[in-house]
Amino acid sequence: MPFTEELYRAARPIWDAQVEHPFVQGIANGSLDEQIFKRWILQDYLYLKEFARVFAWAAAKADRLESMAWYAHVLALTLDSEMALHRKYAERFGISAEQLENQEMWPTTRAYTDFLVRTAADGDLADLLAALLPCAWGYVHIAQRLIEGPRPSDQRYADWIDQYTSEEFAEAAAWLRRELDRHTEGATDDKKARLTGLFLQSSRFEWQFWEMCWKGERWPC
Repeated sequence: MPFTEELYRAARPIWDAQVEHPFVQGIANGSLDEQIFKRWILQDYLYLKEFARVFAWAAAKADRLESMAWYAHVLALTLDSEMALHRKYAERFGISAEQLENQEMWPTTRAYTDFLVRTAADGDLADLLAALLPCAWGYVHIAQRLIEGPRPSDQRYADWIDQYTSEEFAEAAAWLRRELDRHTEGATDDKKARLTGLFLQSSRFEWQFWEMCWKGERWPC
């Protein structure tokens, strides 16, 4: 069994809980309050900036030219294309580029991104990939589950599902899985246990990100 399949089985209850979260189900049926979804847009924009830093670390730690080029490509794509697409998508909800840039990072976003960047900086490439995959792979997994049902009545939410079920996103997630499987060939049980812990931690942060956006979040003082 590929190691990433072991990781998926370990995290399956958390991933299923994400699919069933009221925020995600609100996207699925188009009923999600627009003001609640705006929270996700604002926080995800800040998340993407830190997400890009993880790919910069990946390019620096890559063990072969092919991988280095792929990580560098995704880094450039995130900064040059995905951030621009996010700004255009935000406009459909009445959010300006200035609002995106000036939004305060909420506690869960800060904790999650700090965890990712610290893991990328301090760990090896397998550590980085294990922490990264629950986002890259998890969004594809969730969107693929949602597309099995009726399309949302709100076209903006339908487009969200389409984005994460696109061939581009699916192939990127598959490539990252293959990379982690390659880097864990012959890994010790202790190493696999560490990687599983990182994967589960990011999966829990992914659930908490939906919860944060659903309920709202502020620093206590």
